[in-house]
Amino acid sequence: MTKVIDFQTDPSKYRHWRVEYDGEIANLFMDVDETGGLFPGYELKLNSYDLGVDIELADVVQRMRFEHPEVKVVVMQSAKDKVFCAGANIRMLGGASHAHKVNFCKFTNETRNTFEAAEADSGQKYMAAIKGACAGGGYELALACNHIMLTNDSASSVALPEVPLLAVLPGTGGLTRVTDKRKVRRDLADVFCSIEEGVKGQRAVDWKLVDEVVANSKFDATVIERAAEFVATSDKPSGLTGIELTPLNRTFGEDGAVTYSTVEVTIDRENGRANVTLHGPTEGAPAEMSALQAQGAEAYMLRLAREFDDAILHLRLNEREIGLVAFHTQGSSETLLAHEELLLSNRDHWLANEILKYWKRVLKRVDMTSRSLVALVEHGSCFAGVLAELLWSVDRSYMMLEEFEDDNRPLAAITLSQSNFGTYPMGNDLTRLQTRFLSDPADVDALQERIGEPLEADDAEELGLITFAFDDIDWEDEVRIFMEERASFSPDAMTGMEANLRFAGPETMETRIFGRLTAWQNWIFQRPNAVGTDGALQRYGTGKRGEYNMERV
Repeated sequence: MTKVIDFQTDPSKYRHWRVEYDGEIANLFMDVDETGGLFPGYELKLNSYDLGVDIELADVVQRMRFEHPEVKVVVMQSAKDKVFCAGANIRMLGGASHAHKVNFCKFTNETRNTFEAAEADSGQKYMAAIKGACAGGGYELALACNHIMLTNDSASSVALPEVPLLAVLPGTGGLTRVTDKRKVRRDLADVFCSIEEGVKGQRAVDWKLVDEVVANSKFDATVIERAAEFVATSDKPSGLTGIELTPLNRTFGEDGAVTYSTVEVTIDRENGRANVTLHGPTEGAPAEMSALQAQGAEAYMLRLAREFDDAILHLRLNEREIGLVAFHTQGSSETLLAHEELLLSNRDHWLANEILKYWKRVLKRVDMTSRSLVALVEHGSCFAGVLAELLWSVDRSYMMLEEFEDDNRPLAAITLSQSNFGTYPMGNDLTRLQTRFLSDPADVDALQERIGEPLEADDAEELGLITFAFDDIDWEDEVRIFMEERASFSPDAMTGMEANLRFAGPETMETRIFGRLTAWQNWIFQRPNAVGTDGALQRYGTGKRGEYNMERV
């Protein structure tokens, strides 16, 4: 039986990371357990990592936001001598399936993006304090930090050796961050990405690969000094008290179903699809933020985000042959909007801000999920505010038109809120409505006049908020035909088509990482020059270099 990958963990279970809190500074130590690989067959030497290591890091970053909002600076460093991080474990990559490698890179990219944005979103600045070798994915960890410090000694360097060493690419944003974020000159970037030994000392600063290089004898003291300086210049309020991210309420069924307190996932294996139902709140919104904070992780909007996020990750990694995901909602739109409004009207409260920013990340996770996605706006649904965003994340949407026989639920309606116009931007820095109506921005302006109005199927279709609306006679057949058609197409072609159609508009560093770099890495991960019997990834560590087919494609 295939191992089920669980994305839920907590500090008591960590094997690879350690955090020491010192007031407004957190020291985050990478101390990978060599024997703690997610799968058998490899050792995580030299602080190399696999998906299990990154699951812990994602948990650290999330808890830093919610449990330790007092933190203003996070210092990422190694607990091992003479090595910062050797990057993704080569043996793991050599033995993993193609799908696992691609999903692993996608998740690590999302984790990097999360702590990279922590300064802008949450006032938490990440520093990388590099002592020893920092190569491949290790340098990509550092690149996602907001400030990089390198000790000046013979053993410490930064490197992206994937091309010359492994015949693959830096898979978690390295190439893009070197050019777009660090703004390294193209020819120097070409040199840097073509050498195995990397760059050290003052040259690393001169080439903009790091922010500063410090003598080894002064390095530890300077790191402490720099962190204190960043704390002093932070405009984040002091004295904030966090909440505990308690374990999710989650059960697994024998048929592949996963049930949470607000989310249900059912699997139809015969037809290759999953149904994900998000339930609206059963109780009214708290009157004020102090009451919401007292609810902690049980607060509805946070609980729904955490459970939905876990469900998406579970489907990605553990249900890889499920090609179509259908999103449903059920509940009161008015009550859902009241819960969202409490957050929107208290954006300056740290917890409201964190929950809204978390929803931004969860919705981006949906955007980046390589499945065919459809939303079914049924009677009794609550596609409103934040959940209405799903209608413009999916590839198509179908809405029930007028009354259905023997269906006493309220008529299907979509309700916009102010959040749909800027709170949850996509990776292209546009809202989903702006992306949807790229050629008609006036349509987005007009939609703002309909905020708070329940829009039934005729109006929703005319306004372009859904793809199709069908009545009781046609609904079942039209949805069935779509589902069957989608299941008949090549999943490879679907992934390529969907990824290209979802991200219209301007290119950003984030869309380049996911759209361009990941697409190339996906292709290269299947090429014999990398993963064939005589490819570089398979021959790594044998003393023999890969044998390449030199034909350019």
